[in-house]
Amino acid sequence: MARTEYYDDPKAPKPNSLVVAASAVVTDGNGRILLQRRRDNDLWALPGGGMDLTDSLPGTAVREVKEETGLDVEITGLVGTYTDPKHVIAYADGEVRRQFNVCFTARIIGGRLAISDESTELQFVDQDRLEKLPMHHTQRLRLRHFLERREQPYLG
Repeated sequence: MARTEYYDDPKAPKPNSLVVAASAVVTDGNGRILLQRRRDNDLWALPGGGMDLTDSLPGTAVREVKEETGLDVEITGLVGTYTDPKHVIAYADGEVRRQFNVCFTARIIGGRLAISDESTELQFVDQDRLEKLPMHHTQRLRLRHFLERREQPYLG
């Protein structure tokens, strides 16, 4: 299903739902970051998605990484919380969501890299290549906060 992301756009539709979500910065042994090219908007993003009623937030990140990349991970830390009301996501089915995202760090403990029906490409990306990839502002913000190696998580 197609989606359009808006940020601080007066033409953005009004939200009709609020979704709690989790994402993860997964790195390999060389410090490269796992990204997926999303099928619904053709942009690069961290693996992640909405929390189920039976999930914890860390559990959501673990599940979403597995579903979207085939990799098993364990959570190792917290990048931050992302709740900016200027960020709105509109879906083709009429849902317009505000998304509350908690972004974790994670390490690979198993699995095999595999593209899901939500992505067209998976790639471990060197940090110096991140700026060259088409990506939404909110994804870049999470990556920037991760790369800053903050002592405290971002709270926003």
